[in-house]
Order: sequence, then C-alpha cells, then structure tokens
Amino acid sequence: MTIDALRCMRAAALTLACALLPLASEAAPSATDASAQGALLPRDSRDAGIFRGGLVYANYCVTCHGFNADGNGRAARLYNPRPANLRMSDKNDAYFGLIIRQGGEAMGRSQFMPPWGAELTDEQVNDLVIYLRSINARPKE
Repeated sequence: MTIDALRCMRAAALTLACALLPLASEAAPSATDASAQGALLPRDSRDAGIFRGGLVYANYCVTCHGFNADGNGRAARLYNPRPANLRMSDKNDAYFGLIIRQGGEAMGRSQFMPPWGAELTDEQVNDLVIYLRSINARPKE
C-alpha cells in the first residue's frame, strides 16, 4: 500500500470520526445527570460495537468499499472484480468474520481483498461485523 493510500485512509477515518462524534455526544446523556447514570452505553452493548466498528471501517475498508459501503470507494475502479456492495450483501456474520480475517482469495473471492486477521484484534473484527450488519439494507427474511 502506498503512502498516499494510507494518508487517504487516515483522512477518511478522521472525517468519519468527526462526523460521528456529534451524534454520539447527542445520544449519550450527561454524566452529571443523576438519572442518566444507568443510561450510558456499556462497552459490550450493540450500539458501542456499531460505533467502534464504524471507526474500524473508516480506517480499513472505506478506500475500496466507499463511505456508503456500496463498493464505490476511491480505489474501487482499480480492481476487477470491484469491491463488494456491503449494504446489499446476503452473507452471514460468520462469513463476514472469515473474509475480514482471511481475505478474499482464501474465501474464493477477489485476491485484492486483503486478510486483516494479523492486523485487527478479535474485538475489532467483531465490531466491524456488527457495523456491517447495522448498515445492511437487504430486507430481513
């Protein structure tokens, strides 16, 4: 990966994080509000996982899969086949976890999808799967 690609990914991550922070601060109650003490998101909540997964996505996935996770990232035009449209994916959570960890080629998909298993922690992979599930636009069956 080139230095420019890394800079682009970091800029995208910062942009996404800056966009999400106001939403998080509006949703989270004030810590000084005595009645809201129990309302803060626990670390293992689904909403916390979605937030953390969004940050992982911004750092590792957005360049190819795009801000909308539709497979139209800045680098998508460089690849054939193009990156997957994650919003319309019919894959289950186990598949998402495997392809993130092992990469596309190991799963019989694109050789250009890198294996992130050595770079991402299990928590980051799980959070990313939770995030991907939260943005999936396919009708529930």
